[in-house]
Amino acid sequence: MTALLSPVKSKLFIVAHRRSWGLLDGEYASVFRGRSLDYDDLREYVPGDEVRDIDWKATARHGSPLVKRWVATRTQTVVFVVDSGRGMAALAAGGEPKSVVGINVVGTLGYLALRHGDLVGLVEGDATATRPYAAKGREGHLERLLRAIAARTTLDSGPSRLSAQLEHVASHYAGRLLLVVVADERDLDGDDVVLVRRLHAQHEVLWVTVEDADPTAVGAGRRGVGARDVGDELVMAPEVRFDEQLHAAYTASMTARRASLASTLEGLGIVHGRVGASEQVLSVVFRMLERQRRRGR
Repeated sequence: MTALLSPVKSKLFIVAHRRSWGLLDGEYASVFRGRSLDYDDLREYVPGDEVRDIDWKATARHGSPLVKRWVATRTQTVVFVVDSGRGMAALAAGGEPKSVVGINVVGTLGYLALRHGDLVGLVEGDATATRPYAAKGREGHLERLLRAIAARTTLDSGPSRLSAQLEHVASHYAGRLLLVVVADERDLDGDDVVLVRRLHAQHEVLWVTVEDADPTAVGAGRRGVGARDVGDELVMAPEVRFDEQLHAAYTASMTARRASLASTLEGLGIVHGRVGASEQVLSVVFRMLERQRRRGR
């Protein structure tokens, strides 16, 4: 199989000119260097402390705010939570499989993590199974993670159920992590919000949505050719696929759906980004790291 990490590295060193690469590398370092933390003890709250570090039970007993004190560990553990359901085998907005865009996201952030001595792991799956991969600090391991995503994300995969993968993280990972969620276009229902809030209280979370192609756009395919939704197997007949009213309705529906997800993630305090093509990954990752750094000030 052709190496998957090599093209990612080529984009980092060749497509991104030296200044852009330096900025991207610096953003990662400024955000996550020394942020892998273990609990040490409690101390009095002082202005500027993060609200998420307040120990509310201890505060109630003590009568004044107490925050948890953390000690930096030597490495950060980055765990990618990737939707490998069959929806991610469909086309992204840029015309390539969404799994390819997701692999570029994981490869870019994973390689940045390795450069800074951090560990990278993976939890991927669909509605039928969740598969965890241990966190390690070698390029060969990152390559294996990328290959696992590529191999598991096919049209024969089960439907997406990202909540199953997030539940696995909540149940099996005790230490503080950087979680990078790479997901298909989806909504978050009430149970999802509770779960994501719980994860964000313990870990740092970044959320990347891989955008669907618009099957009703004229540029999305040849006239006279139908389109199939790989998620639910519905087929859009060619005579209605490029109907103007259908296109307008689809666009309005997706705009509302995306705004709803953005509002939910913003409300949870989670930095998020949208990417529709591999060529957009570097700029989207940079903007997300920059926003995360600013929120951590």
